[in-house]
Amino acid sequence: MTTESEINIFRSLDFIRDNAPAYAKAKSERVYLEEFRKSKKALLMRDAESAGHKSAVSQEREAYADPAYMQLLDGLRVAVEQEEALKWLIVGAQAKIEVWRTIEANRRAEAKTL
Repeated sequence: MTTESEINIFRSLDFIRDNAPAYAKAKSERVYLEEFRKSKKALLMRDAESAGHKSAVSQEREAYADPAYMQLLDGLRVAVEQEEALKWLIVGAQAKIEVWRTIEANRRAEAKTL
């Protein structure tokens, strides 16, 4: 095993360890916003009903058009972007580890045949 491959494997492992909390936080934020979106819609529909919109369709239309709902969607977009960026960086680190494992297994197999 070369020093370079040792460094890469440990850097990948360190990266996963160091970024796991950030990924967990990003995912929890995304899930929270997805669930809160439903509550926000219900609250906005209630406000629309109070404003004179009697049908559920018109209440829903008003809720979806509300600036607070659109702001929530912007926050959800950011949360998904952060989660996905971290997820794919971690997947990349995992792939490096798998490549390293394959290389090492091949080296061991070659050493046995000699």
